[in-house]
Amino acid sequence: MSNTIETDLVKACLQEIEAALSWGSSAEWSNYDFEKLSEAIFEQTKVRLSVTTLKRVWGRIKYDHAPNTATLNTIAQFAGYNDWRHFIKQHDVPPVTKITAPIHAPHAPEPVVKQNPKTLSWTVAAVFVLISAGYFIYQNVLGSGTVDPAHFAFKADKVLTLGVPNSVVFTYDAARAKTDSVYIVQTWDITRKTLVPKMQTKHSAIYYYPGYFNARLIVDGQVVKRHVVQIATDGWLGLVEMENKPFYFDKKDITRPDRIEINADLLNANNFDLKPVAPRVRLFNQRDMGTLTNDNFEFETTLRNDFKDGNNTCHSVEVLIQCKDDIIFLPLTNPACIGDVKMYAAGKMFDSKFADLSGFGADLSKWTTLRVTCKDKKMQIFVNNKKALDFTFPNAPTGIVGLQYRFNGVGAVKDTWFKDAAKELIKM
Repeated sequence: MSNTIETDLVKACLQEIEAALSWGSSAEWSNYDFEKLSEAIFEQTKVRLSVTTLKRVWGRIKYDHAPNTATLNTIAQFAGYNDWRHFIKQHDVPPVTKITAPIHAPHAPEPVVKQNPKTLSWTVAAVFVLISAGYFIYQNVLGSGTVDPAHFAFKADKVLTLGVPNSVVFTYDAARAKTDSVYIVQTWDITRKTLVPKMQTKHSAIYYYPGYFNARLIVDGQVVKRHVVQIATDGWLGLVEMENKPFYFDKKDITRPDRIEINADLLNANNFDLKPVAPRVRLFNQRDMGTLTNDNFEFETTLRNDFKDGNNTCHSVEVLIQCKDDIIFLPLTNPACIGDVKMYAAGKMFDSKFADLSGFGADLSKWTTLRVTCKDKKMQIFVNNKKALDFTFPNAPTGIVGLQYRFNGVGAVKDTWFKDAAKELIKM
């Protein structure tokens, strides 16, 4: 296969990934976006592609060599294919077959085949023309051109109003697709990308975690329809992350008169060991919050993580204010561990390797109060009433739809609330 064809195929694969992620133009992706992509690729393929490698593949770092086979296999798998060869076959370009010499008995004379050099040259040229023509036809007849979204339909219906797990039935019409490349993506995460038959109309999927998801119908490499799927909770939800499906706690088991808590006794009672590796526990509160937006709001929560043993010496806690198609990611940790934290808020990222995030250090074995105020996108963050950071975020304002807390081992939360632009109190 010529370098030009392979380069075009790589671009086509990257375009499929970009369409499924729906993060906007890769030319505008930040370092954080590539970090997030690296984590998503590893989660799906179990292969770690570094941020540098991804930037080279996407042309953000000048590099004169083509990606190696291992990298091509990984990005193809992330795009929903078995490997790079499978991606090529699906795009009508036959891979070059390596022909090896036959094995003969010892001392058997090697057969001599005389090939007219001119004939061989014409054969190679003919194969190359056929490959190029096939690829040209795919790109310019089948796979290119703007797909008219008006020709397609897409909607999603939840089985349950509240709670997880929750199944969603997608109804779609993609009969006018030029090719069989029709995908439904459940979330921003391309691991939820599913190839669906274009002549059928139904596809069901299951959501194990709450959230506000921008599901998409992708036809011939283009997002043609979107549908919001909000998986809300019935108040507070507690769970333990597991490889396939999370373990859910009964609401009554995590609810105390003054707090929401997953403690060591509850984990032990459900056969979760705290050592040597503490389980990852999460608390969610996801719901419709009306006119609450991330550019003008106040937020306060008090939390604690008092498990000190095993791998939890840093007491790392992550608080996520979940927004429509955006996130505010707030880390807290033992002051000794502030050298390895990152903070993100609506397009603004801070990495402790390049910024002073010492204000996010606290003794989390004791009750710690986290407070956020935001006025016209100017955000201030306070930890135990001391300012940790202030900045203005760049992304467009959007609605706030929920909270998520991530603890190692145990976690407790109390006195949590929002105030909207009109100072109306929203208790969680």
